[in-house]
Amino acid sequence: MIAAGAALAALALFVAACGTGGTGTRDEGPAHASAATGAVAPASPSPSPTSRYRLVDAVSLLKKDPAVSTAVKQELKPCSGDGYPVEASYGDLTGGSVNDVLVNVWACGDSVGIGSYVYRDVGGTYKNVFKAEDSPVFSEIDGTELTVTKQVYDTDDTAANPSRETVITYDWRAGRFSERTRHETYYSRTGGDAAATQDN
Repeated sequence: MIAAGAALAALALFVAACGTGGTGTRDEGPAHASAATGAVAPASPSPSPTSRYRLVDAVSLLKKDPAVSTAVKQELKPCSGDGYPVEASYGDLTGGSVNDVLVNVWACGDSVGIGSYVYRDVGGTYKNVFKAEDSPVFSEIDGTELTVTKQVYDTDDTAANPSRETVITYDWRAGRFSERTRHETYYSRTGGDAAATQDN
């Protein structure tokens, strides 16, 4: 009886230990981009052949890219500490086997966007397939479309008061990005509502 009671107690402790403490993948924080596509994270550091997500060193990518202007490359230094004025996003913009990389660069002094670039994996190497350096500019991945936002200034505009904002949507067709829609918002100088127009 004593032996049977001890065995039951040990079993109860084991079951209790298994039922507490862990919550599965939640303990690791938000789902990784590869998890969102259904890929399983590999046990070793080498990437999974089924994963569409591949992390890149965005700063190194920009510095090696001859399409990036000298003016933008001069801004590729830490603003404070180790923080570079660079943001990288990943998504399926071109229908490739590996997710594309969208990189935005801004100036340290005023945080104004000075460049946006899209890189596509071609045979294991990322190639520049889009750039916009007419500052201020900022780009985003919207589903499978690329959205580029630009502030437009007339000669007498101040930095805080652009004349209008242009939002251009691109999609990937025939091996290149093609403009699909353009939306212009004109800012009122008299305190009224802004006027918007859209071209399709």
